[in-house]
Amino acid sequence: MRAGATRCMLLGRDLFAKIQRAAVGVRPLIGSRWQEFRLPFGAETKRFKHSRVKSTGFQDMNTRLIHKLPALHNAMWPGVVGKGSGSEPPIDLDTMLKLTAAADVDGVKFDGVDLFLTSPHTDIDSSDEDLKRLSDKVASFGLVIGSLVAPVWGATGGGSAMGSDDERQRFLAQVRKACRIGRKLRGLGIRRYGIIRIDSATTTAEWAVDPEANTQRIADTFRLACDIAEEYGERLAAEGEICWGGMHSWKRMVQLLELVDRPQTLGFQADMAHTLLFTLGYNAPEDRLLPEPFDWSRRDQFEESLRLLTSALRPWTIDFHVAQNDATVKGSGSHDKTGRHCLPNDPNGKLSIVRHAGYWMRNEKGEPTRAFQHICWDGCMFSNSVMTDPNTWRDILSTMIAVREAHGWD
Repeated sequence: MRAGATRCMLLGRDLFAKIQRAAVGVRPLIGSRWQEFRLPFGAETKRFKHSRVKSTGFQDMNTRLIHKLPALHNAMWPGVVGKGSGSEPPIDLDTMLKLTAAADVDGVKFDGVDLFLTSPHTDIDSSDEDLKRLSDKVASFGLVIGSLVAPVWGATGGGSAMGSDDERQRFLAQVRKACRIGRKLRGLGIRRYGIIRIDSATTTAEWAVDPEANTQRIADTFRLACDIAEEYGERLAAEGEICWGGMHSWKRMVQLLELVDRPQTLGFQADMAHTLLFTLGYNAPEDRLLPEPFDWSRRDQFEESLRLLTSALRPWTIDFHVAQNDATVKGSGSHDKTGRHCLPNDPNGKLSIVRHAGYWMRNEKGEPTRAFQHICWDGCMFSNSVMTDPNTWRDILSTMIAVREAHGWD
């Protein structure tokens, strides 16, 4: 175990040397009928035909689809996360499904949804009859179900992965319930792919009391969670965010995954907004990849930091969230401060979504990793007026289509 941690600390140095030799990543030529991309890590240049390319960074499509995969999903939890507790009221699942199903870009629609397994959306203690009704409802909108978020936190019936024995048992009980739901939905035919999402369910302040011992305890809990997932034929994905202790920086995330050492069962869920904050060292200044303060006109430095980050975490990535971030943090309701999600065409967004998605979706040879069968839009803590505007979901779907065009497969 100690050797794994040592490998993690040496990882940055080795990858940095490697990345210095790598080619510049995706480079769109905006405004032409043909859009050209130079793929990461020196891959051959590829060309994709569009009817029109907008300067906002996403394409309108009225020509044939270039790729069929990965499937395009929308997350349902933005209707719940950051809502209530002094914030705006939650948006019910039916409304989120209707908005998702109604989005249309020249005949292309969302393929499915990813779910949060907690009330008021989907009760973690749902009966088989409840799940059948859920399956029928989602299917009635022409959608399928992909990844599932296990409610492992204390406020939702779980407990800290590094906490007391009782807390850890509650954490594992929620993982078991989520895996049982995942298997049931597979049996109903509504879910053919996707993972069970987990995190450490502990704050960075609690973790920092004894970082190494606490990381080891989280790893022990995650290994037990892997045992449960394997019973149900499921895979787990840990989503690194700056608010989750032991998963709050890129180096700590790699260290934890190596300590668990169950790559066939536990992988990484990469969210473009949350991982951007890793480069800035929020809650982990010692692991910062960009200088402080950072001049955002230095795109070369930013690109280099993203290449380093994705080279470290991409081999572990089995679930992927398309997202935008303005390099700030936000908390709402009961949710701690984490990477602020922005709309895809937000003028303050720091990510070139299509370009930077390629760092996650393509390997060092520039080939699609095909490590996941769907990609999901994640955008939490938007106002309800934004969330219920149909134009919001059309713009998001346009971005998702552009990502699939650039980095998808058949």
